[in-house]
Amino acid sequence: MSAPLPEMDYRFLGRTGLKVSAISLGGWLTYGGHVENEISFECMKAAYDAGINFFDTAELYEGGQAEVVLGQAIKKYGWKQNDLVISTKLYWGAANSANPSNPLNNKGLSRKHIIEGMEASLKRLDLPYVDIVYAHRPDRQTPMDEIVRAFNHLINTGKAFYWGTSEWTASEVADAWRIADRLGLIGPAVEQPQYNLLVRERVEREYRWLYEAHGLGLTVFSPLKQGVLTGKYLGAEAPPPGTRLAEVRSPYFRNPFGDKTWQRELEQVAALKPIADELGASLAQLALAWVLKNKHVSSLITGASRPEQVTENVRALAFVDKLTPEIIEKIEKAVENKPAEERARF
Repeated sequence: MSAPLPEMDYRFLGRTGLKVSAISLGGWLTYGGHVENEISFECMKAAYDAGINFFDTAELYEGGQAEVVLGQAIKKYGWKQNDLVISTKLYWGAANSANPSNPLNNKGLSRKHIIEGMEASLKRLDLPYVDIVYAHRPDRQTPMDEIVRAFNHLINTGKAFYWGTSEWTASEVADAWRIADRLGLIGPAVEQPQYNLLVRERVEREYRWLYEAHGLGLTVFSPLKQGVLTGKYLGAEAPPPGTRLAEVRSPYFRNPFGDKTWQRELEQVAALKPIADELGASLAQLALAWVLKNKHVSSLITGASRPEQVTENVRALAFVDKLTPEIIEKIEKAVENKPAEERARF
């Protein structure tokens, strides 16, 4: 009989009153396409039963089908929306168009697409609102005041409670806040960047002043670097059958297998293995616990194609407090990639 799961940790979404589970479940490259619907439902049920209340999706994922599957799971299990935190993301809405090869105003962050894209997402989710809506990428062709006003429109009309950004630069997030403050509107409460033991620069260096200045929260994606930090690719001459690199085919997913960066990352993962063994954790659990050790992370978004993966990821919570300064120092020596601090400029 397996040991009981650790108690879920709930954190505030940045400087808001919204509480999200420290571990969340996302649908990128899985639900609505790569993973059969019934298994998707089982993964979501396993997450809910483990205390996960935060589920993330996007209009882009599987052409909107990931939103459909999430909405179906909520109805299937009779979950109450006020017990959940649901987020989606807007930018790539080609699937909304009759001509996906030339989506025109179905792509980007124009007021038109933000409002129409939100309506299409809610229809697929079969929900009256989402808790968080993200600008999935920056749109440098649309004026920032138009973007800020449009996301505030979604909040004012009850279609979303908070808005955020994903993979924006620090200066773009700050610009959105400057405009929001000038107009008496709401700025982005949260950013969704990639963050893991192998990708650290943006979260630890570029954004560092935004946390205090704007109360920015983080809901980070790819905490296992698309499976690299699980160790399953160590010693592999080709992506093993059943892994994401072997099976996923997507224009938005780059397969890095075998290049120089890949080889360096595998060396870093191999150096982490003795530390995970010392703690009695898997490599994946060590990597997830390390992300959760960052106080600015409100939630880390995990993916899962089997319910067992969900529960194993949740077990990472048991190792967060075991990452003592001494263990953190060992981790830093293993990866040797801590971002350098900027020198003061005079």
